[in-house]
Amino acid sequence: MTSLLSVNVGMPRDVAWQGRTVYTGVWKRPVTGPVTARRLNLDGDGQGDTAGHGGEMRAVLVYQIESYRYWQKELGRDDFEYGQFGENLTVDGQPDDEVCIGDRYRIGEAEFEVTQPRVTCYRVGLRLGEPRMPALLVSHHRPGFYMRVITEGRVEAGDEIVKTRTGPGALSVADTDALLYLPGHDPAKLRTALDIPALSPGWQQSFREMAAPPPPVVPAWSGFRPLRVDRIVPESTTVSSVYLSAPDGSPLPAALGGQYLTLRIGGGQVRSYSLSSAPGAPAYRISVKHEPHGVVSTYLTGTLRPGDVLDVAAPRGEFVAEDDARPILLISAGVGVTPTMAMLHELADRHTEREVWWIHGARSPREHPLAAEAHALLAALAHAHEHVFYSQGPSGRLTGDALAALGVPAGSDAYICGPVSFMADMRKALAQHGVDPGRIRTELFGTLPSLNPGIAATPTRPPHLPGGPAGTGPLVTFARSGIATRFPDGPGSLLDLAEACDVPTRWSCRTGVCHNCVTPLLSGEVAYAPDPLEPPADGQVLLCCSRPRADLVLDL
Repeated sequence: MTSLLSVNVGMPRDVAWQGRTVYTGVWKRPVTGPVTARRLNLDGDGQGDTAGHGGEMRAVLVYQIESYRYWQKELGRDDFEYGQFGENLTVDGQPDDEVCIGDRYRIGEAEFEVTQPRVTCYRVGLRLGEPRMPALLVSHHRPGFYMRVITEGRVEAGDEIVKTRTGPGALSVADTDALLYLPGHDPAKLRTALDIPALSPGWQQSFREMAAPPPPVVPAWSGFRPLRVDRIVPESTTVSSVYLSAPDGSPLPAALGGQYLTLRIGGGQVRSYSLSSAPGAPAYRISVKHEPHGVVSTYLTGTLRPGDVLDVAAPRGEFVAEDDARPILLISAGVGVTPTMAMLHELADRHTEREVWWIHGARSPREHPLAAEAHALLAALAHAHEHVFYSQGPSGRLTGDALAALGVPAGSDAYICGPVSFMADMRKALAQHGVDPGRIRTELFGTLPSLNPGIAATPTRPPHLPGGPAGTGPLVTFARSGIATRFPDGPGSLLDLAEACDVPTRWSCRTGVCHNCVTPLLSGEVAYAPDPLEPPADGQVLLCCSRPRADLVLDL
């Protein structure tokens, strides 16, 4: 008989981990007597990171006693207790390779529906004192699963578990988990997953992206190559454009509007700059703002001369405009105009019939780079709207309220570039206006926003060299952050080094499963330990389980 062995609950709490504080509800303890299962949770239970755990589709986590016994033998441990895998319901039966997405079960007074496998997360490793655990759960096909509550009611240890409905498609929890996280995706199973209404929205979205992935953007060359400076043109009081071509005069590979170049100058300084030129132009153009204390921008706008040679990595970046019929909003502030200018050139070259909204904010006309060029391109388009805001003029600063007052179409694609606070303001205003948040894209000048689930917020520090003794390993350069340092001696990963430098990072599993830490590798080579469950694409690296084999440059 399939039965409920234990009901486990726990409220989130702060836990010390690797010098940081994790706010987590993974510590669950058995309770005596009945507990009410409600739409969002069990009474007395809570989650620290509601973006990845909890909520209607993940109200209850289930794990099996058979898997407990498996891990006791596999890990050589005898210290397990109910709730140790973070589950709410410890059950006898319901194996992951038999339970299917969409299956429904009655337990006590409540009825539940299976919605997805467990989210792969470092916190189960934290709870068990075994950092490998997120990867082991996936590779051994024993993840456990989430259920939503169909009918609220009381459940209690000893209750029988009765199957009330079989989910459509007969796609097991183990197969669903492997479909997302392991290589060799079965197209038939992927189609089946997309037809299961009970599958949680997040997993549905992941499978939609897998079923129709965007065409891979392969860099035109590996590492860095020399490009010659053709000319340097002042565009405003603070911005100058640098034109780059091949020293032998050969054509440069076309870039996509919105992509960027990464430059390496003398002394090993590395920076990335968006292209502002037309994708098919004979020379690449970057438009650089002179920062008073910026070493690289000062060199590019003040010291560099025509005929000089720079080491340049191939155009990269996913901040590119989709080619469809929807209205397109190109929104920028300051030197954030550079990628949207390249997109505007691309639209003009296609003689687009799309409705194009060009919305830009600057301090004054003297500090408005590429203004005449943008105006001429827009004048040649059939359905263009041009709105420029000067914070030191009668129009005032471009704010969320000012954007909303323009009446932009709600069914638009939006591309935004500028300071972080500006982009957040624009994104919020567009979403409130009815623009689908999934169709709002942003591009940062510097480091990407961090994604560190469950980590308590700490005061942000600009990226810096790591403390302690200098390492003797390969030179690691974080291009967006402007940091170059030797890899430290001893154990550790590229993710550990990035964190030691306060370079914003994105991760979840820390064991090579979830791919949240995937980062473009501009040059160099890495070794993995442990090997990721599915290797990243060429030109990318998983920070959480890699170390440099030689000097490398990361787009981070």
